[in-house]
Amino acid sequence: MGAWLRRKNIDQVTVHEAGRQLVPTLSWPHLIALGIGAIVGTGIYTLIGVGADKAGPAVLLSFVAAGIVCACAALAYAEMATMMPAAGSAYTYSYTALGESIAWVVGWSLILEYSLVVSTVAVGWSGYFVGFLQWASANTGVDMSLPAALTAGPHAGGIVNLPAVAITFVVAGLLMAGTKESATLNAVLVVLKLIALAVFVAVALPAFDPANLHPFMPYGFSKSVDAQGVERGVMAAAAIIFFAFYGFDAISTAAEETKNPGRDLSIGIVGSMVGCTLIYVVVALAAVGAMSFTVFGKSAEPLALIMRELGSARAAAVIGAVAVIALPTVLLAFLYGQSRIFFVMSRDGLLPRGLSKVNQRTGTPVATTLFTAVLVAALAGVARLDEIAALANAGTLAAFTAVAVCLLVLRKREPHRARAFRTPLAWIVGPVAIGGCLYLFWSLPSRTQVYFLVWNAIGVIAYLAYGRRHSLLGRGEQA
Repeated sequence: MGAWLRRKNIDQVTVHEAGRQLVPTLSWPHLIALGIGAIVGTGIYTLIGVGADKAGPAVLLSFVAAGIVCACAALAYAEMATMMPAAGSAYTYSYTALGESIAWVVGWSLILEYSLVVSTVAVGWSGYFVGFLQWASANTGVDMSLPAALTAGPHAGGIVNLPAVAITFVVAGLLMAGTKESATLNAVLVVLKLIALAVFVAVALPAFDPANLHPFMPYGFSKSVDAQGVERGVMAAAAIIFFAFYGFDAISTAAEETKNPGRDLSIGIVGSMVGCTLIYVVVALAAVGAMSFTVFGKSAEPLALIMRELGSARAAAVIGAVAVIALPTVLLAFLYGQSRIFFVMSRDGLLPRGLSKVNQRTGTPVATTLFTAVLVAALAGVARLDEIAALANAGTLAAFTAVAVCLLVLRKREPHRARAFRTPLAWIVGPVAIGGCLYLFWSLPSRTQVYFLVWNAIGVIAYLAYGRRHSLLGRGEQA
């Protein structure tokens, strides 16, 4: 049993061999921009439609429920990240607190999360890109539209979602060019994205009609199945738009590349989470108040659709254009996080070691980033937005639960260890995060739960076949 639960030494978690160390180049403004860039994206630009379709105007409560769970998880992440400023996020924390086999499951779940998030955002970006091209074609007289077969996967009658594939490789190229360079560009694009949301609120709020909020909760609070077999309700929507809140965990993957992790990581994680929660509440209220959810609930670009229906074609064009330009900030943050998860698991020997080599010129893991891009681009080309978002949430909920458990375990095991950031009311925050994540997992579509269990069954086989035998910690070497 000891081999399954062997743990890393928390004092050695930041010590790494030459050639497999990431370069610290980021400060707290980069981290807040990375967090906001990851959090404010597909969730509010596209999934607000999916959530409204499941919960009606009560999608506002769905945002609140998901936000509370994420806030508790964010506090746990802040404490763990400042205690262990190493790449790897929940995987690394689990390796030191809970043991290797559990860390593998968490890492495997993170691979699922980040891969599917990037794919989901790429598909969402494609919807706005195609809509923007159609608008440009209609207003310039020049046909810029793409063939339908190249803008959707097989499920929608197409062949491949080419824009989704292309944007994935563009962002991967930016990441391979250098971490600080891509983080600086990300910060600029985040500002543009927030300006677009401000434009939406400025146009939509004056059109607020209380009648659009009735009936407020047409499908009830708990998950239920309607006559068409669709799972609806406030918590069913919360389990999907939970996707809209996470992203702060991508900040924790940047711990090893942060100049002053003891201070900057907690500022980045908590600051981005608080800021984004306020943004979401205002934007969601403006959306459901300006128009009936039955109108925009099925749209691939709900915010732009609302603007057009309100007669503000110019504002719709601005939102569509900025979504095309700025949604890739989410791609950048999560593709970054995914490549770092692969990198750290490889550095520990649980995945092939070739993935943990750092390019001497750029200071980035080029091979890992390219491998990740190929994987997620293939998925984005053929996947459905709602299904892959739900499955990404399952992986995230597993990781969030593990981090909250790590928080409590280390508070008990090592109560006197120095903590640059201490989670307030840890014995309340931790259980709320754990219980909330488990309830949201139960609220996910049943098919998603089965897919998640199948994914982890495959992961256990992979661990037994490769990871357990090649683990550096298991072989007595320093990972």
